[in-house]
Order: sequence, then C-alpha cells, then structure tokens
Amino acid sequence: MTGIRVRPLVEDDWDEVVALEERAYAASGLSEGREALRSRHRASPSTCFVLECAGRIGGYLLALPYPLFRYPDLRLAEVDAVRESGPESNLHIHDVVIAERVRGRGLVHQMLRHLEKSGRAGRYQTFSLVAVRGSQVLWARLGYRVRPEIGLPASYGVEAVYMTKPLGPVVTDPAFASSSAAEAG
Repeated sequence: MTGIRVRPLVEDDWDEVVALEERAYAASGLSEGREALRSRHRASPSTCFVLECAGRIGGYLLALPYPLFRYPDLRLAEVDAVRESGPESNLHIHDVVIAERVRGRGLVHQMLRHLEKSGRAGRYQTFSLVAVRGSQVLWARLGYRVRPEIGLPASYGVEAVYMTKPLGPVVTDPAFASSSAAEAG
C-alpha cells in the first residue's frame, strides 16, 4: 500500500485523533476525551505517532513511560507523570486505534514496529498495555503476557487485562498483521 507513513503526532492531528478515539471507545464507555489524550502525548511526544494514509489520519498510537505494573487512570489527565516517576525502563502503550476504512491491512503491525524501534532507541526494557474488549488474544500473538495479578479498575471495562512484553527482537506474526482491529486501553 502506497502513501502510508508513521510519523510523530502534531497539533493539527488532534481533531482526527479525537474523532477516531470516540468512534473506537465511546460505545463501550472507554472514551477519555481530548484533554486526557493530549496529556498522554505531552508526557512523551517522542513515543506518540499517527498513521498517515493518503494525507489523512488512518490511526494513532499513544505510548508513555510508566512504572511497570501501573497504568494511567482513564478519568484523569497526566500531570508531570514522567518527571514524577523518574527515568523508567517500561514504555506503556496506552492507546492504539486504526480507522475502520484501513483495517485489515497490517497497519497496526507497522505502527508497533515503529514504536519498538523508538523504544529500543530510548533504552526501554519492557512494554506494557491494558488490553480491552477481548483484544488480549491479538496482543498475545505479539508476545505480550497477561499479568492476572495486576488488578484493574472498572473504568477499563470488565474484559480488560494488564499485559507486558520484554523489548526484544521484532515479532512478526502474519495472523496479527491481517487482523481487523487491535486496541489497547
């Protein structure tokens, strides 16, 4: 597929990012809103990206340094989270959304490879995420392991599970690449 690139999220992207987030999460009560999303980006702009497809936003990924076994509160914006927690070795994938119009083309896999490259450059040792709405099956295919001992608040939904993965070699799974959706809370 031509005309596709992963690039840093910039100010002009927010209307489309917020619209994608609302379409993906509002029906399940997981939508956070513009200010919470922007606060996660402010916490780590170098690990937040958009997927540009033919000049339009086809998806986004928000990741930020977070202590291992902890996760953002969906009800609250980040307030100096990175500075308060100090240098971390864990990068938390907070949100990944691919637009309906471009799903099924392996684009989430492309975004995750880009994040892994950034994670290695930033010397992160692990990735974590909260898989929502049953997406843990997809994340497990990429090497993420469910951590059932980590309890999650109801705000993430009843199916949510905390998952981790050591940052090692890039995992290639054709079944995941062709999946229609992958979302982290």
